[in-house]
Amino acid sequence: MTEIAHSNLHRTAWGDWWEGTRRTDIWWTLAWFDIVLRYRRSMLGPLWLTLSMGAMVGGMGPLYSALFGTELSKFFPHLALGIIFWTFFSSIVMDSCNAFINSGNYLKQGYFPISLFVWRAMARNLIQFAHHIVLYIPVAIWAGISLKMHALLFLPAFALFLINAHMLGLVLGLVCTRYRDVAQIVTSIMQMLMFLTPVFWLPESLPGRGRYILWNPLAQMLDLLRAPLMGNLPDIHNWTGILIWTVVNLAAASWLFSKYRRRVVYWL
Repeated sequence: MTEIAHSNLHRTAWGDWWEGTRRTDIWWTLAWFDIVLRYRRSMLGPLWLTLSMGAMVGGMGPLYSALFGTELSKFFPHLALGIIFWTFFSSIVMDSCNAFINSGNYLKQGYFPISLFVWRAMARNLIQFAHHIVLYIPVAIWAGISLKMHALLFLPAFALFLINAHMLGLVLGLVCTRYRDVAQIVTSIMQMLMFLTPVFWLPESLPGRGRYILWNPLAQMLDLLRAPLMGNLPDIHNWTGILIWTVVNLAAASWLFSKYRRRVVYWL
């Protein structure tokens, strides 16, 4: 066992990351167990996720449509997907900040590749997202949205999101474990970005000089995911922007992971 532990600790950064990534049996089971524990002794269990999100979307749709003077059949799908995806985004970011801190018991008791716990946080949020996205089906049927072939663009967009989420999870997990105040800063930034991202409002309602707000990478990612599901084509500039952010995230995560991954256990 000593030789195995010694060998594991001296793996390359790539080998360390791959060891955590390939153990889907561990991180998926831990994620599912997290959901089960959260809703233990509850009659509806994870269905509370769907009901609470449905109540929020159903209550806000008519209200915000009237406030913005927009036809409900056009605004309701936009708002529903905006809230569903933003909840997904913000949950992953917040969980990434505490991915290693909340897994300290595992990391202190034995060797585990730290990428495993980022995947755990992502898997937990994917389960919650699966409960939320079903709400869009009745909304789309009611609004008469017909999906076309370019709806398949959702798949590469979602793959890009998962890549960026994992890389950002590694970065935030490392930084927030070392500097605990960063998690509070990230929370404040996400609250601000919620209003700078077209979650509750339509991008075309912005004045000419205000459209720089749409350079926000979360706004670009939201367009790539939402537009295909509404029967529209995402803006080509958003594809370019997200590809650039993907390269930046990969570079930052690779550098931090290779340099600091062995120090995480000492920061807990």
